[in-house]
Amino acid sequence: MGELTHFDDHGNAVMVDVSNKDITARTAVAKGRIMVNADVMEAILNHTVKKGDVLGVARVAGIMAVKNTSSLIPMCHPLAINKCQIDFEVHKETGSIQAVCLVKTEGKTGVEMEALTGVTVALLTVYDMCKAIDKNMEITDIFLEKKTGGKSGDIFNGKDLE
Repeated sequence: MGELTHFDDHGNAVMVDVSNKDITARTAVAKGRIMVNADVMEAILNHTVKKGDVLGVARVAGIMAVKNTSSLIPMCHPLAINKCQIDFEVHKETGSIQAVCLVKTEGKTGVEMEALTGVTVALLTVYDMCKAIDKNMEITDIFLEKKTGGKSGDIFNGKDLE
């Protein structure tokens, strides 16, 4: 386990000093899913949700969340995002929709928090847009699948959601 770096010598929370770190290409991929009932699934697939195109709006919401992560998480550095992509995998047979968020930057710190925030907000948006149909949807299995770049190197968690 690495040493915690978000505290000073007196135990106060601080933003990590990255001024001496090298600028490197960095990527992160986060995944998560929402479990929905058959009515919600059909409404999403048939584009009959009254609030509009659920997955289209959720994609935009996730991208906006990525760009605003440092405003939501206090010690997170603001980053120039080079790429953000949010995709959905619909699994009608299991009643699940998986969100995948890819984020890329070149910087002194990674984009893991941005990817995790993007996937979470995308799924929350699906919930918000469909809650009139069913409030028992379940957001689950949010995790960092992969990160590349930086001092700590590459990490891959090949967890299979289906």
